[in-house]
Amino acid sequence: MKLEVDGTYYLIDIQKKVGNRNTYIRVKKDLTIQVTTNKFTTNRAILKLIEENYDKIVKMISIQQKKKENNDGFYYLGKKYDVVYVEYCDISFGEGKVFLNKRLDIDKWYKEQAKTLFLEHLDAIYENYSRKIPYPSLKIRKMTSRWGVCNIRTKVITLNLELIKRDTKYLDYVIVHELTHLIHGDHSKAFWSLVEDNMSDYKVYREEMKEF
Repeated sequence: MKLEVDGTYYLIDIQKKVGNRNTYIRVKKDLTIQVTTNKFTTNRAILKLIEENYDKIVKMISIQQKKKENNDGFYYLGKKYDVVYVEYCDISFGEGKVFLNKRLDIDKWYKEQAKTLFLEHLDAIYENYSRKIPYPSLKIRKMTSRWGVCNIRTKVITLNLELIKRDTKYLDYVIVHELTHLIHGDHSKAFWSLVEDNMSDYKVYREEMKEF
């Protein structure tokens, strides 16, 4: 089963399970349209649901395509570089190009840069934060579904290594977000109000980050 959008056909993957009470439609990274539903839902009913949600599905496809575009290639601090593989160095930046040794562990290199940069930004934001909060420990690791995590009990903030690829304004937003969790453990109105006190443009950054 496939869905046609502007001359392009997208595979529809239907997963029927006994335990599912509702039907969910999502577009995966490979642009497959995944439908999860109850085992008794007919294919006819699924097709009708897809037709009714056609515009939403097209929008989801567009978002995934934008994410792919924003993640393919070499990014560092918000800039995309064309990769040129060399033997004479580990890594060197030119005008729009990065000269890269194939033997370089790029994630290890990213993490070394992030250790210094993330801590500098954490310290600066902490010093200017509008409320008195405990100073947190910082951890950095790759995460697939979150930009940051705050352990309220241990006062540890974990930041996604992928932030090193983005403009530092997004790093700052995530830091403000996680610091605010040291006061509000949920995402209540009071939480977002305090986030806004410390970063007035947070809604803009939060929306833009959906494209990464």
